Formats: sequence, structure tokens, C-alpha cells
Amino acid sequence: MSSFLRPADADEPPLTLLPAQAVYRPVSSHLAIAPPVSVVIPAMNEAENLPYVFKTLPDWIHEVILVDGNSTDDTVRVARELWPGVTVVPQRGKGKGDALTSGFAACTGEIIVMIDADGSADGGEIVSYVSALVSGADFAKGSRFANGGGTDDMTPVRKLGNRVLTAIVNTKFGARYTDLCYGYNAFWRHCLDEIALDCAGFEVETLMNIRVVKAGLRVQEIPSHEYNRIHGVSNLRAVRDGLRVLKVIVRERGSRRNRSARPALIIGDAR
Repeated sequence: MSSFLRPADADEPPLTLLPAQAVYRPVSSHLAIAPPVSVVIPAMNEAENLPYVFKTLPDWIHEVILVDGNSTDDTVRVARELWPGVTVVPQRGKGKGDALTSGFAACTGEIIVMIDADGSADGGEIVSYVSALVSGADFAKGSRFANGGGTDDMTPVRKLGNRVLTAIVNTKFGARYTDLCYGYNAFWRHCLDEIALDCAGFEVETLMNIRVVKAGLRVQEIPSHEYNRIHGVSNLRAVRDGLRVLKVIVRERGSRRNRSARPALIIGDAR
């Protein structure tokens, strides 16, 4: 949305829709935004991957929050060299959920983007997430299985497990997701008050997806491509983490829905 109403005369200042103090960040050739964007990156021993991750981050973002999970390599040093203004948050607990919660608490932006540190996600896609949010969504959820998305990193077993778990969530909570267990998401800061995260592991992604539906938040799926981890070995374990996700689904099914919540609008076009 442009703040310019009409061409200005040579001796007349342009009229604006917002106060003069509003700061616009050019996001693309046709979009500029005022809300500052924070990017949260949980990382543990990802020094080799961070150059690839930071290279894809757009220069218009407000801040990068790196949550360091007690790395024994040069993760923190590399992050500071790549992005001098990075905010490093030492993780006190363990697990991805704990790391994200710590990172979210440190954010000062109005829009929060969560992205992995292994090089599997393209930071260039952030513009699509932010565009969805400024267009009216509360929560922009990445999907590898929406039209335009894809993955290079899922085994047949993991794909099957994700499909089954997604179907369960859709049936039990009235969602229309095409992907459940994916960690590339963005949302307005106010969503944190609605979803109140309280788990420490990889199942945090599922918990967020369920709670935004229960809270009646407006959700839009964003087609995303997941690449292979560049260096190192993933800590994901299909059976173990699948059971933890299932446990979260059962627990959330037994808890009450926010009575004041409006119906969720979930947009997802499955392949």
C-alpha cells in the first residue's frame, strides 16, 4: 500500500495517509510496510550453515534474534560476523520449543518470523509471509504441500506420518491444513497472547498450529520449499517426535476452546 495520494506540485509536499513519523521498509517493488519484522533463529552448533541462512535474509528486516542452544562450535561468533546487529539469546533450557519461546520474548518487532538454522529454508520467502500478514492474516503458516511448495528433505515414512497427523488435526479441530509439522511460520506479535506456548520440543510447531485454530485466528498457508540440511545431522526422529506430536494433539483435544474466539479462516490449496 502506498502512502502517496496524488502527484505533488513542484512547490507542494505530498499528502500521506499516515503521520510523517511513520517509517516504511521497502519489501518488494510493489510493497512497503511500516511494522518492524523480527526473525527468530534457534541454533545449536550451526556455524557451518549460518552463512547460507543469513545470505538469504532480506535487508529490510528489523532485527535477527539468534537463540543459541549452548553451542560448542563458533555459532555465535559467525552470527555476529554475518549480521553485526544480531541479538544473541542464550538458551537456558533444552529443545526447540524452549528456544523459540526465549526468542519470541526477546523480539521488539510487531511481526515475528521463525526460521530454522540448518539452511533448509529460503529467507527470500519471508516477503510472502509478511505480505499475507499485512493483507489481513494473523498467522502465516508455511506449507510444503500447498500448491507451489515442496520438500527435498522428507523420507516416505515422514511424509506419511505428517499426512496422517495433519488429517487428524483437520478432523478434530476443524482446520484445513495441508502441512502440520513445519517450522517456517510468521505471525503478528499479539498472537503470542492467544496461543501461550508451553512445550519444549519439536512438537511446538504442531501446538502453535492447533492453538491458532482454537483461538479463531485468521490463518493463511504460504507455499514453501524445504531444502536438504546443508551441513550436519538433524536431531529429528520420526517415531519419537511423531508420538510427541500425537500426545500434543490428544492433550489439546481435551482442553477447552477459547469461547470468545471468532471462526478461523484457513486458506490452503492442497496438491
